[in-house]
Amino acid sequence: MRRTILSIAMFFACCATMMAQQAKIGYFSYNSVMQDMTEYVTAMLGVEELRKQYADELKTAEDEFNEKYEIFLDQQNMLDEAIKQKRQADLQALLDRNVQFKAEAERLLKQAEQDALAPVKQQLNKAVQTVGYSGSYLMIVNTDSEACPYIDASRAEDVTAKIKAYVR
Repeated sequence: MRRTILSIAMFFACCATMMAQQAKIGYFSYNSVMQDMTEYVTAMLGVEELRKQYADELKTAEDEFNEKYEIFLDQQNMLDEAIKQKRQADLQALLDRNVQFKAEAERLLKQAEQDALAPVKQQLNKAVQTVGYSGSYLMIVNTDSEACPYIDASRAEDVTAKIKAYVR
């Protein structure tokens, strides 16, 4: 029984050693490759157009509020107290709507960017898998976000060019 356990342990140790010697690890910058993709540029142009539309709408809303506020300031001394309070409440409601619109616009822009980039990321992920499989890599590490602060270049390979070749 003891010999069997020792034999099994030695077998697994030999397998682990062989796997470690054959294991290849690749690394690349996900964001760098993605930003070089034509599809990324196209997607971001659409998002930037939408961002501009929201910015224009926000500017119009701010201008409307500022205009109404200036009129109120000019007239407030001549207004009855009830009318003054009503206009202040109207201005506050307009300001609140503008703040809500800005928050909603930011949320919608973020969602639009995620939606626009989803097919780009899918294409890039497929390229990473293809390079990983065809190159017999144990893993391919994304070096973005400081998730991997050290990579020994003598034991890992920069696969950026290979991945870029698949997404072009």
